[in-house]
Parts: sequence; C-alpha cells; structure tokens
Amino acid sequence: MLQLLHIENIAVIDEADITFEPGFIALTGETGAGKSIVIDAMGAVLGQRTSRDLIRTGAPKSFVSALFTGVPALPALAECGLTTDEGELLLQREIFADGKNACRVGGRPVTVAQLRRIGNALLNIHGQHDGQQLLDEDQHGAYLDSFGRVDGTLTAYRERYDAMEAMRKKYKALQMDEAEKERRVDSLNFQINELERARLKAGEEEELLQRRNLLRNSEKFMSAIQGALWSLNGGDEGGGALALLSEAVSALGGARNLDSQFGQLYDRLDGLYSEVYDVAETVRDLESTFDFSPQELDELEGRADLLYRLKKKYGSSVEEMLEYLEQRKEELDQITFAADTAARLEKDLKKARGLVEKAAKKLSEVRKEAAAELEARIQDELRQLDMPKVRFAICFSEKEPDATGMDVVRFLMAANVGEELRPIQKVASGGELARIMLALKNVLAENETIGTLVFDEVDTGVSGRAAQKVAEKLAQVSRCKQVLCVTHLPQLAAMADIHFSVEKGERDGRTYTRVVKLDRERRKQELARLTGGTKITSAMLEGADELISAADEYKGSL
Repeated sequence: MLQLLHIENIAVIDEADITFEPGFIALTGETGAGKSIVIDAMGAVLGQRTSRDLIRTGAPKSFVSALFTGVPALPALAECGLTTDEGELLLQREIFADGKNACRVGGRPVTVAQLRRIGNALLNIHGQHDGQQLLDEDQHGAYLDSFGRVDGTLTAYRERYDAMEAMRKKYKALQMDEAEKERRVDSLNFQINELERARLKAGEEEELLQRRNLLRNSEKFMSAIQGALWSLNGGDEGGGALALLSEAVSALGGARNLDSQFGQLYDRLDGLYSEVYDVAETVRDLESTFDFSPQELDELEGRADLLYRLKKKYGSSVEEMLEYLEQRKEELDQITFAADTAARLEKDLKKARGLVEKAAKKLSEVRKEAAAELEARIQDELRQLDMPKVRFAICFSEKEPDATGMDVVRFLMAANVGEELRPIQKVASGGELARIMLALKNVLAENETIGTLVFDEVDTGVSGRAAQKVAEKLAQVSRCKQVLCVTHLPQLAAMADIHFSVEKGERDGRTYTRVVKLDRERRKQELARLTGGTKITSAMLEGADELISAADEYKGSL
C-alpha cells in the first residue's frame, strides 16, 4: 500500500507530506483547491506522462516521492534487477524545467518507462473520464481479456496468426502483372550480367589499390633500391659497404688471438658484415621481383575505375556488391518460379488459415467462459450499487482474423425492465456509466496484485441513494485493498476511515495548497460544507454527524 507521498513544487503545492493508512481514504476540498494536483503528483511518481508546466512557477524543478509497504516480489522489479527492502519500496522522480527527468526506485536510477512498469504494478488511478472508455467498443475486448486472463491462449493464437501473415506477405509479393514482371526480369538480368562480367572477388580491391600505388611510384622505388645496392655493393671498382666491412674484418683477423679486446671487436665486425650481407641480398631479391610495365598500370587503373562505377550502383564495397548479386539472383529465381511458389504458398496459406481459425475458436471459447462469469459478477456488483433492474450482457460476433482474434466483443445493457439489450453507449446515463465502470474496476482489481486503488471523482453524475451505494461498495473494497477517493459527495467522504481536506490559501503574495488530516469535528464541518455550501447551520452539522455515525455502523457490519 501507499504509506507516504512527498510533494515539492507541483503547481500550487509548495511542499506537502501526506501519510496514508490502510482502508478507505477520502480527499475533499473546494473546486480548484488542488485535489487533482495531488493525483497528478501520484501519476508523476508512477511514471505517467507529465509536463514541465506542472512545475511550480519560479521553481527550477519539482520532486515527488512515494513510499510503498507490503510490496511483493514483482516481475517488473526483477526485470530492472531490483528488490524490495523488507517489503518497502521508495519511488522518486524529479522533473526539471528543461523537460528532463531523473527517476529512482529504491535509490537506483531507472528510466521513466521502467518507473511506469513498476508503478503500474503498485497503484491504479481511475479518473473521472474512465467511464467514457466504456463508450469505446474497442476497449470491451481488452476488459474481458484482463478479467479472463487469456494471455496464454492469446499468445498461442498470435503465434499462428503472425505465421499466416508472414506467408500472406510473401504471397502478395509474388502477385504482379505480366508487364511488371517482364520489366523486373529485364532489370534483374541486366544487373546480374553486369556484376558477373566484372568477375568480382572478395578482398580484391585492397590488393588492387596496393599494387596500383606500387606501380604509380615505380621510379621512386627503383631509384631507392638501386641506390641502396650501390651503397652496399659498390661499383665495378668496389667501394661498397660490404667490401669495406670485409677489409675491416680481415685487418682485425690477424690480431684477434693476441688480445681479448681485438677478439671482441673482430666478432662484432664479423656479425655486422653478415647482417649487412643479408640486407644486400634482400634488396637484390626485391629488385628482381619488381617487374613494372605501363600496360599493367593501365589495366589496374581500368579495373579500379570499373569497381568505382559499380560501387555507385550496387554497394560501397566488393563484398556488398557480391551480396547484392546473390540477392538479385534469388529474386530472379522467385519471379521465374513464382507460379510454382505461389501455388505452394496458397496451399500453405489455407493450412495456416485453418490453424488460425482453430486457435481463434479456442480463444473464443475461453473468452465466452470468462464472459459468462464476468456478466454474473458485474450483475451482482450493479445490484450492490443500487442498479437491480439493470441487465448487463456481453455479446460476441465474428470478424476477419487480426492480432486480437476473430471476436468482436460488445458490452450491452438494458436500463429498465422490459427493454431490449442495447449497446451500452446508447442507453447508459453519466451516473450509470460511472457505476458500471466502478463495478468493472472492482471485479478486475480482484485478479490483480495491486494494493492501492485511487478513484479521482468517479462519482460524477451520482447522487442520493446511488451515492450511498457507491460509498458502501468502496468501503467493501477497502477491506482488502487500500482505497483513496477524491470526491465531492458527503456520502463517500463520510464512509472514509481517513479524511483529508485540500485547502488553498495565500502567503507572502503566493498561492499555496496544503493537505490537512481531519478529526471528527473538522469532518463534520467539511461534510456540512459539501452538503450546504458556505453557510453551515447546526442542522447541517447534526446531519453530518449522523452521516459519520451511520457510516461507522455500516463499516462495523462488514
């Protein structure tokens, strides 16, 4: 459950700490006092989309943190490599004026998306516009799937559907008119012939460039080699380094045994002579391998120019061009044998369609079983919400297979006895939509591990006896989950175990909002205000006291 909410610089809230407890919590206040801002702050720390406009005027950033207790091992936490500290988990989010965010869970940085996945597993916020989702029939199937937990069956269906769609795309790719086919075949043949005539070889470009560079600088290379050979070997009359070193070795040879110093010098000179001799032989061998000709250079220049022109059309390297060649050959084969391939794919598509329909039928059976249970559960909830005459039903019709299956799911209702079941958006009033949505949310919440439910003015369009039934329903739900309700109805506020008032004032020329926990006397004042406005009479206070007492009596009976 949510234990502590800390808010800094969110709209008109300068700073606020709200400590929550288990049970049913009501949040009331004048219109514009900032009740929705508290809900916006909750949404922000849960990773919901927010705006920099939420930052209090003049502040560089806003900050929200939420401490949850009794948190189980959640898959969303495991995905981020996080654990709880003895069931406690701290969520934090900073929103900066430049639009950047800094999010943390348990003190560790996370992305907004990760914060959202974790937040969605901890707390659900149901806004006053959620009832409008019931008007969107596309949402009805999603509600049913959520209740029926059809994930496994739906996944099995989607695997077969995706396989069929992949075949369908291949089949469509083969469908082209004859004129288009001939144009494409001509184009492919031209490209393939041009690349095959080039006789491309992987790695040839690097070798070609190295050889061309050598040929372009042949005169410099030969001059260098010949100069080195002359210096090492000398001319016809000698004078090279090798001859001089040989003379030096001979000069020291006669004295090498007479003194150790001469012996060491002799050995060094002899080794040096051998090394220089090897160098001279290497240079001579290099000279013999250099076979330069203008014709070879012309051929290399022509080859380099061909590769350059081909690369402009078929790829940035020889390897890419070879890959492109194989792809065009495959495409040509596909077109050439398109009729055979299409016939085979057509048979495969029929088989795949049969598998999809079989999986869709299984999915539909699971959904219809869940629908029967959901109908009964919603009907029971509606009776408890003072709608005993309303009939609720879930209707199925068939559609072409798509990613969700072959079922069109619609919620139907009859508001009065003797009326036909009709689409819910055509017959439900605002108050009825609010109560049906509340019933649906309550049923769905039973299948979820979420510990906290927040209802933001979901009582819109509800009053009198219906409001009392909604209050009783929320009290029932709060026995197993923490429930926080933003409301304008005295019946709901009276039923709360904890009652907060959101109050707006001025200080130092600035508007600020504070959240105050009310005792019984302050609750009576607030309930009287909700009932009669600003002019509070003793009769109103007595009525408020009776409301609280009646609510306490009802909660004691649960």
